[in-house]
This record gives sequence, C-alpha cells and structure tokens, in this order.
Amino acid sequence: MTLTYDLYWSFRSPYSYFVVKRLVELERDCDVRCNVRPVYPIAVRQPDFFANSDPLWFSYFTRDIHRCAEYLGLPFRWPRPDPVRMDMATRTYPKDQPHIHRLTQLGQLAAERGRGLPFLDAVSETIWSGSVQDWHLGDHLAQAAARAGLDLAEMDAVVSAEAERLNALIEASQTAQREGGHYGVPLMVFDGEPFFGQDRFDQLKWRMEQKGLARR
Repeated sequence: MTLTYDLYWSFRSPYSYFVVKRLVELERDCDVRCNVRPVYPIAVRQPDFFANSDPLWFSYFTRDIHRCAEYLGLPFRWPRPDPVRMDMATRTYPKDQPHIHRLTQLGQLAAERGRGLPFLDAVSETIWSGSVQDWHLGDHLAQAAARAGLDLAEMDAVVSAEAERLNALIEASQTAQREGGHYGVPLMVFDGEPFFGQDRFDQLKWRMEQKGLARR
C-alpha cells in the first residue's frame, strides 16, 4: 500500500530547501507519495512576526542555517534577491511581493500537475544554492521548471489567469497546516502526526517504516 503525507513548504525557507532532496529520494526509493501543499512564508502571513521576536532568534538562525548546509553537504547562499521583499528602513514587509506570490502559485500549479516535489527541488536549488546570480532574471527559473518536466511560460500564463483560484488553495493549505499541528515549514504530516523541521526527516521515515513503508 502506498503511504502518503502532506508537505507544507515555503520558497523562502532555507530549511525547506535543506529537506527537499531527501524527500525526493524517499519517493524515488520507497512506495510513498508526497502531497505538496505550498504555503506563504511567515513574513507574508504574519508580517510582524520577526519584529516581535527575541534578538537571539535571528543570531541563532543565521548560525544554524550555515551549519545545517555544511552538515548536509548542500551549497548555500542567502538568495539574491530575497524571495520576500522587505522595507529595510522600517524592517517591515509590504503587501506588494513580486516574487513570493508568483513562486508559491507556481508551486501550487506544479503540485496539481503531479510534479510538485520535482519543482520544489529544482527551483529551491536555483534560489538557494548560490549557483546563479539574480535567480529571478533570464531563464534560470525556466530551466528549473524544465528539469521538473514543466513549461514555465505556460505555467505563468495559467498563474496570471487563475491567481485567485490558486491563492484560495494556498490559503486552504495554510489553514490545514495549523490543523496539522504547526505553523512553520517544512512541516510533514503523516497519518495525522506532524513532523516540523528538516531535522525531523529521519523520524518521519522511521514512523513510516513502522506503518509498513516498502522499498520500490
């Protein structure tokens, strides 16, 4: 029997980038299917989240993301540009977000077409690995979509025409995410049990093995 789980995932989360290749490999090697549910990052859902956080949160975060990348052997650099635009003068996040809305809507569309996980993998590598300059320009995203078996120009046309429908699905996923047991990403919910964070992958797989996870 094929096991399934929900993946709540953000294009602005380095931890989402850190886990996605292991999820791709899990689906490649085992009889399991990922239900990809892209969500907007916390900076978009709760713009005051970081302004109200303890200063130690950010200092630990910046240390931890580089350590995680080194430990996992993944290339890493904070994206240029950041997928979420911030007003540096006020350290607030304006409603006009040219990158993250498009990326998340594309992710939702890729999931509908059965290519969600490959799309997250290819696009997050383009954004987070530091392998390209200005990931939003030129054909970088088009090449990433092609690696996932998708046509970016065709997808952008659908996103433009169906943005309201896609946003409604993303909002539904954000509601389901909290019902699943956490507000952060990456969040994997398997058999009603939440596993928050890229460092919970091994526990997720362990639980699946208890439930009969079989190799392909």
